[in-house]
Amino acid sequence: MRMNHDEVLADFIGAPAMNGSLSLSSLLSMAVALLAGAAVPFQGGSNAALGRMLGHPLWATLTSLLVSIVVVLPLLFVMRVPAPTVGAAVQGPAWLWLGGVAGVAYLTAALVLTPKLGAASFIVSVMAGQMLASLVIDHFGLMGLAPKPIALGRLVGVGLILVGAGIVQAHSVAAPPPIAGSVPVEQR
Repeated sequence: MRMNHDEVLADFIGAPAMNGSLSLSSLLSMAVALLAGAAVPFQGGSNAALGRMLGHPLWATLTSLLVSIVVVLPLLFVMRVPAPTVGAAVQGPAWLWLGGVAGVAYLTAALVLTPKLGAASFIVSVMAGQMLASLVIDHFGLMGLAPKPIALGRLVGVGLILVGAGIVQAHSVAAPPPIAGSVPVEQR
């Protein structure tokens, strides 16, 4: 028996499948998403440092993806996830494979831009981009999702995120340049 995405998520977090209401299970799902989101700035910072140590951002991207594989393989085993039906995925639409491309683009951008922008400015910019793209995906029901037309409240919410992104960036103050001969914090 194959489970749909909501059932897999609900099984993973131990909650009933979401139905779009603000129920306890929805709040639990949002809390898990919040924790997952909290990990993202650490990913950008650690990958940026890893890229410097390895000599190029793409080596850090590859290393991060390999570490992901090493982490997810035992989870597949422990959770007794059945083997995938690769044939069905290969016959599906081409956009099914964009997740991997987007992951490489995001990882590489994060490790290159986080040191330049700072974690907060990078993440708030990412959030703004995610929200704009999400509105379009929802509105048109792209990628197999049910259409959710753009409403005034959703536009206002995304507008507030964009304003917030601008405020965060405008108030980002760079640290003073290091003193000649000092050792950077990550090398201490």
